[in-house]
Amino acid sequence: MTRRYPDGPRLNFPMIVIGQMFRSYFPFDPLAFGLDIARRYGDIAHYRLGPLHVYQVNHPDPARQILVEQAEKFYKPRLVKSAFRPIAGEGLLMSDGALWKRQHMLMQPAFHPRRLAMYGDVMAAEAQKLAVQYRDGEIRDIGLEMAKLTLSIVVKTLFGSELPVEPREVGRLMVAVLEAGERRVNSPVRLPSWVPTRVNLRERRAFQGLDRILRIMIRKRRASGERADDLLSVLLSATDEASNATMTEQQLRDELMTLFLAGHETTATAMTWTWYLLARHREVEAKLLTELGEALDGRRPTVADLPKLPYTEMVIRESLRLYPPAPGFAREPIEDVKIGGWDMRKGSLVVVNTYALHHDPRFFPEPERFDPERFAKGWEERMPRYAYLPFGGGPRVCIGNGFAMMEARLILATIAQKWHLEQEPAEEIAPMQLVALRPRKPVRMRLQPRS
Repeated sequence: MTRRYPDGPRLNFPMIVIGQMFRSYFPFDPLAFGLDIARRYGDIAHYRLGPLHVYQVNHPDPARQILVEQAEKFYKPRLVKSAFRPIAGEGLLMSDGALWKRQHMLMQPAFHPRRLAMYGDVMAAEAQKLAVQYRDGEIRDIGLEMAKLTLSIVVKTLFGSELPVEPREVGRLMVAVLEAGERRVNSPVRLPSWVPTRVNLRERRAFQGLDRILRIMIRKRRASGERADDLLSVLLSATDEASNATMTEQQLRDELMTLFLAGHETTATAMTWTWYLLARHREVEAKLLTELGEALDGRRPTVADLPKLPYTEMVIRESLRLYPPAPGFAREPIEDVKIGGWDMRKGSLVVVNTYALHHDPRFFPEPERFDPERFAKGWEERMPRYAYLPFGGGPRVCIGNGFAMMEARLILATIAQKWHLEQEPAEEIAPMQLVALRPRKPVRMRLQPRS
């Protein structure tokens, strides 16, 4: 008899719902759950959550089919859209089909490599501004430090000017909005947003506050007619070749909100993990410092220096392998489709488990070991193309991946020359899957100046 579904666990859906409603009493680790499924059930696993059929993909070949070969048959899942559409609207993160293609075309000029190079000085300058504030022996939560730094960078590159409120207030609103999105994704049962509970009212205030700031910036720039060297100016000028139309205020707001949140959160998280890994691997840090010393000799890096910093890039790539900011991404088939030899029905949930791919010994020997040499020259030819997906893949690969990689390398090169960050206390910190893959507890670092 032919099996209809791949192997997978049998789950008690009512108990999962109860567990999520009382998470403090019934802790559930989705990261460990997904990794266990990959190791027990192979390349494609299947399980049910009530009436919903879920397929977990743990191999590059079916991942390629979903992301590239049959990408047009998959949309963002309704579950994800319902959680994030109040935040990101119809921006690139949430849109599909013809709307996504149009917005992607309008957004592409903002992320052309020549334009990205213009932002390198801002990134390095903001990193240096943070580094000069540090003092010998002080202890800082490096996650908060990196969030503060990436917020200042995204503000300068998006708007080229100061916001109409204090950066600290923007940071508070952004954290509240991101936490709201995480609650929406991770809560199988939730009250509608219009119910005036304390949580819903707090979420609404955060959404409205961030929305108001973005609309003020859009209207102010449009009214002035000024065109600066920032992303907002590029988006204001973007024109649809077919209709000669520009983005509406709502479309601009949705794209800016997406860039604001994604550009802040993912790089901050990636850099937090990078500092944590360097603190635990002094031999990697020593090799990094040798490269920085030879290429920069203590000066602030520029975009032109990046080709001379291959090991710096290798460190970042290996950090993204061990702790990918997005540990997985989901798609929903809009028609019946065959993936990896299995029929997946329209309306099911298909999850490509990035974290499991990145920790698969078939593609990364000793996968728990921090080894930047995996990404030495020629790495793309040595491993399957879709085994390494820190920014997704195919047509919907993260449009800001070049921005993020440039930012991470310049931050690392700038601060590592000035400071050694020693974890305090020196304890292992487990990852926690929310929207991004965050450390489960604050990563506190003692600052020690370089001689």
